[in-house]
Amino acid sequence: MNEVDVLIVGGGLVGSSLAIALDGSGLRVAQVEAVAPRIDPAADPDERSLALARASVNALTALGVWPSIEAKATPIRRVHVSRRGEFGVVRLDAAEHGLDAFGATCPARELGNGLLARLERCASLVRYAPAKLTAIAGDANGVVATLAADDGEKHLRACLLVGADGTASFVRDACGIGIDKVDYAQTAFVATVQPERAMDGCAYERFTATGPVALLPLAQGRAGVVMTVPSADAPRVAALDDAGYIAELHERFGYRLGKFSRLGRRVSHPLTRVIARRLVATRTVLVGNAAQTIHPIGAQGFNLGLRDALTLAELLVEQARAGGDAGAASLLKRHAELRRKDREGTAAMSDGLARWTADEALPLKALRSLGLIAIDRIAPLKQALVARGMGFRGHSPALALRHFP
Repeated sequence: MNEVDVLIVGGGLVGSSLAIALDGSGLRVAQVEAVAPRIDPAADPDERSLALARASVNALTALGVWPSIEAKATPIRRVHVSRRGEFGVVRLDAAEHGLDAFGATCPARELGNGLLARLERCASLVRYAPAKLTAIAGDANGVVATLAADDGEKHLRACLLVGADGTASFVRDACGIGIDKVDYAQTAFVATVQPERAMDGCAYERFTATGPVALLPLAQGRAGVVMTVPSADAPRVAALDDAGYIAELHERFGYRLGKFSRLGRRVSHPLTRVIARRLVATRTVLVGNAAQTIHPIGAQGFNLGLRDALTLAELLVEQARAGGDAGAASLLKRHAELRRKDREGTAAMSDGLARWTADEALPLKALRSLGLIAIDRIAPLKQALVARGMGFRGHSPALALRHFP
């Protein structure tokens, strides 16, 4: 039976980031992924893009991933937040805070390619792909994982098992970790459009009674659009032709960027909130969507998961230098403590915004506008919003701070 210090289940963005962060630590690290790794060279202007917080860009730079994707990224230099039919507006400008950008947008495919290329340079990482975790069991020395691979069944013993296997996490379920789940009764439609006016590095968040609309600046003058609608209305929106869909978008967002054209491929996702009731079990820890899947408002999902991975990596490297056990209960307890403020705060913020901004009660309409005006005009409130939006809430892993002025 092969033995490793850390077994990462999941080869997605968060699991791969963790594997890279542990490269050179002296730890024996293995990664399991259900599909074979493949760099996808095909560019698609309509592909899904991610909004990366400043902390994430810092970390990806420190991990040696950012140089390979920077040319495909678009800096977010300004942010505009408003609510349809109300007078409050928040305007954020990176230059006013001594920054070149709050973060960047990047095609998800390019980030995946950049991580995969960096994984291939990891000196001691052992990758099992395609392979599927089918069972886990504890013994006196660690966690024994059973893998189903093309060349037969394999068994690995790990000091620490990391569940980075997404919202429907096998690791979480196998450990008996319960979840709190909320169905928002909303569906997000993701697409791209061509605005008539240049976005000039500005990201927009527009709240409406039927859900938020976000527009992100992309390369080639395109805009990434996430339009949220009530799920009961999703079949109607899905059936719209391109002209009808653009008209729907204008009805919610307005004409601040002129007319939209060249609608790209549309993809829809029902929105649910899934929060693991605890992050750790015996010699096991959850990160990324396995730990929490949150509402996309504010675009914090991947950024939050990356901070999970970076915090865990930081603790594991310290433990390795001290000659300690990678799966020690004290280490896992410390990880959960360090992640609590950021995890709970970010999840509560996304959940609160999703509910609060859709409420049409008259007192709330006035309160919202006054709140947005206060944030826009009171410097400490604006600075706090900027720091949290860039991923600096609670404990900040050293890798996320490395390039922060």
